[in-house]
Amino acid sequence: MTESQGESIRRSVKDHYAAVVRKGQGCCGGASCCSSNNSAQIGYSTEEISAVPEGADLGLGCGNPQIFSDLQSGETVLDLGSGAGFDCFLAARRVGTEGRVIGIDMTPDMVERARQNAEKGGLGNVEFRLGLIEEIPVEDASVDVILSNCVINLSPEKPRVFREAHRVLKPGGRLAISDIVAVRPLPEEVRTEMSLYSACISGAATVDEIRELLREAGFEDVEIKLMKESKEFVKDWAPGRGLEDYVSSSVIRARKPGRG
Repeated sequence: MTESQGESIRRSVKDHYAAVVRKGQGCCGGASCCSSNNSAQIGYSTEEISAVPEGADLGLGCGNPQIFSDLQSGETVLDLGSGAGFDCFLAARRVGTEGRVIGIDMTPDMVERARQNAEKGGLGNVEFRLGLIEEIPVEDASVDVILSNCVINLSPEKPRVFREAHRVLKPGGRLAISDIVAVRPLPEEVRTEMSLYSACISGAATVDEIRELLREAGFEDVEIKLMKESKEFVKDWAPGRGLEDYVSSSVIRARKPGRG
């Protein structure tokens, strides 16, 4: 992929999600997408949904990384592609006042909304930074856990994302990611359809590709588990096209070597 292609994809994705937050709802027209899900459908409890400030839950995920993140009190958590702050606010409850949560998003509208939500919720242990997940604005070896929910598939430079994740994690730090992966090669016309990139489909890498990228970045204990039940909501992202046979939501876990 050329630099200009990558920038074109990034600009399209940014415009798409800026429109989502300005409308204050999940889907912003065009192809249905990951933003059409409701959070209960993808694994969040009623308690979790009701615990966040109003406006934080835009239904943008494809799973619930909180379930398998094993967050502990006092930990520092980083959320890649934090949107309006939903997962950050849930993580903040689990790490407590001694912990810290940092959200990174490349869309200014999302960062502004997330900061407003944090202020409404009185959440002093959460902060949001504008930045790219390929160039994470966080210090080396400063994070215990990285969360991400249906975002890394949107990146045109996934190797850089995983290298950066490895850089900012402390030794022994871990990844807890919900994301879309390809379970079979995507047709070329799907790969090149820009609306399906923002819909979390066209940019999906295969399970083997993700596993290899994580290992090349230096991670170990890599685990990728397909969520077969995701077919029920993936089929609504591009109705009638059968793309639920090509992509699946997944649980992705890995660890940076060393001891924290």
